Amino acid sequence: MLKEVIATRYITPLREGGSLPGLVEADDFGTYVMKFTGAGQGRRTLVAEVVSGELARRLGLRVPRLVTVALDPVLGLGEPDQEVQELLRSSGGANLGMDFLSGALGYDPLAFEVSPAEAGRVVWFDALVNNVDRSWRNPNLLMWQGELWLIDHGATLIWHHNWPGAEASAHRPYDASDHALARFVPDVAAAAAALAPRVTEELLTEVTAEIPDAWLTGEPGFDTPDDLRRAHVRALLARAADVHERLTGIEETT
Repeated sequence: MLKEVIATRYITPLREGGSLPGLVEADDFGTYVMKFTGAGQGRRTLVAEVVSGELARRLGLRVPRLVTVALDPVLGLGEPDQEVQELLRSSGGANLGMDFLSGALGYDPLAFEVSPAEAGRVVWFDALVNNVDRSWRNPNLLMWQGELWLIDHGATLIWHHNWPGAEASAHRPYDASDHALARFVPDVAAAAAALAPRVTEELLTEVTAEIPDAWLTGEPGFDTPDDLRRAHVRALLARAADVHERLTGIEETT
């Protein structure tokens, strides 16, 4: 399971995202970007963050460390913003936190070069998790200490919003024409050769074990949290084998 910390101070909302994440301090003296179970997108967004973030980390991509953040709604009592108060009140218990990369710069493809090899790994990974939120308009990439970091994976695994259609959805092509790194001639074939064999049932089982049970209970069609974890494993395992062959919009990789 992810490391557990306790929120000790709510610092400020971060209004760049639609889910109104916030900056918090925790009892381990860390500062985290916190995403809330009470946000409009719901807990599936947090599940996607954990599965995609922890999978990316195990595949050698840079993502901020993830933790679960225990929130006492009393922290919101002094907030002047009514929207923030309501969000904190509705998010008691375990929420998701990610390390705050102080001083990081938002990625600009016109300012920062990325090698075809690294671009290929990112594009292949985004195709695997069906990330629809890594476009040049909204890269969800940061430059920190001279290196590229991946953030915000709540819009991945879109099949888990409709499990009856998950198998068909998981086999759909991935359009990378608007991808933030498309201009760097991503070497997707090399990325697939290196990374796809590493996406095993064992690895995916390890990744999905990081999801708190509380975010998996009550899902229609699944009796237990582990049943839902296994559904995630099946979808990603099937997709990993050949998603690079169904990737469109980057002609150089096909």
